[in-house]
Amino acid sequence: MSVDRLEKPTDHLTDLLEFVFRIYRSTGGRYPALEWVERKPHPEDFRTFAEVYLPFLRFRLEEEFDEIYVLKDDKGRIVGTVALVHNLAEDKRVWWVPERLKRDGVGLIEFFMVDPEYRGRGYGERLLGMAIDRLQGMGKEVYVITFPHLEAYGYYLRRGFVKVMNYREFVVLRFQG
Repeated sequence: MSVDRLEKPTDHLTDLLEFVFRIYRSTGGRYPALEWVERKPHPEDFRTFAEVYLPFLRFRLEEEFDEIYVLKDDKGRIVGTVALVHNLAEDKRVWWVPERLKRDGVGLIEFFMVDPEYRGRGYGERLLGMAIDRLQGMGKEVYVITFPHLEAYGYYLRRGFVKVMNYREFVVLRFQG
């Protein structure tokens, strides 16, 4: 499997939405957190999930992410994703990023997920390593903003990230190598 950059991410909305729903279902509705939604969809209700998440996904692809990469299986199905946000000094609507990180020397890893069926095979390491290398190659300090209660939080800590601060309901981590 190769890691491929999506040149026109919105052309892949349906595939990305289906992928994120598989993650949502596998986590029992814990991720993505959908923290802005009063009544979250049931983890088996794709239709309602799509109604809630599709506008947010479109916004992220069009407005927040600077690059997005996917890992696909031999049938062409997305099994992993990672997005990079590296133009933080621009006037982006990234309310979830602390002001002190909105500068040229910072790059964020976002939208990092691996389908549960493919975990434990090194695909997450591959995606995360590629993202770190890409951002460092641009001369960026690498950060992740996540929820402290997610499995991903411990994953990042085991891969060389350290906690920098709490911010709203999130925790900010920086890659130390």
